Amino acid sequence: MSLAVPSNKMDRGSDVLKTHLSSAATLSIRQTRRGWCQECLGCEARDEYKFFKEGEKNEFATALEDSGFCIRYCFAPCHPFKMSVAEVGTSAELLSIDRPCACPVGACKCCCYQTMTVTSGGQPMGSVKEQCYCCVPRFKAFDEAGKELYKIHQPTCCGGMCINCCAEGNPCGKGCCKASFRIYPASQDKTDGDAPYIGTILKKPKSFATEVFTDANAFDLTFPESASTDEKALLIGSAMFFNANFFERENN
Repeated sequence: MSLAVPSNKMDRGSDVLKTHLSSAATLSIRQTRRGWCQECLGCEARDEYKFFKEGEKNEFATALEDSGFCIRYCFAPCHPFKMSVAEVGTSAELLSIDRPCACPVGACKCCCYQTMTVTSGGQPMGSVKEQCYCCVPRFKAFDEAGKELYKIHQPTCCGGMCINCCAEGNPCGKGCCKASFRIYPASQDKTDGDAPYIGTILKKPKSFATEVFTDANAFDLTFPESASTDEKALLIGSAMFFNANFFERENN
């Protein structure tokens, strides 16, 4: 994973976003067990996250989903929601996420793709959009002007026809409960199989009780080496976007 992509963009966004992310190479996101009792009864609770820098035990930011109970109950996991990531102690905004309602992620769609937009300090950071695909879900990240930045999808095998369940290790061993999304440069044509990638969004297992009784998840982000602050904000939003689309329980 040594491929790098040059970035000539000026960092955008709020000052607090730049303070925390400008030098960050990795980031950990932990979904809390807020509303675990609701979830045990089959009712989807509002998502809440805590954000940690590498090597630090205390979170520097938190986020809480803004959506109605009826919307979550009837339309999860494709329900619309907004979410603001705020600094602990000051409540200053790092970034905000807006995911409108759309059809669930699915193969061979021609419209109604899943989309998420990210802003910071009132400035657009960019968006992530589902693409038309046949077998493995694929996404593209765009900057605020609509220029393609990254291709993102899970690791594949069999010529891109299947998700590689062993990419993070033996699923019956150290790879148990892990799932990753790999980040590729927009200019890279080959992204399947063992193609080089420049960053990852890795879903990691938590405790046994958390895995069994709640849908609280944990993610580790490894940013592309040349990613600007606004691109890092976009990838943070992508982690929560993928969580909502792939790892949240449906309440049908």
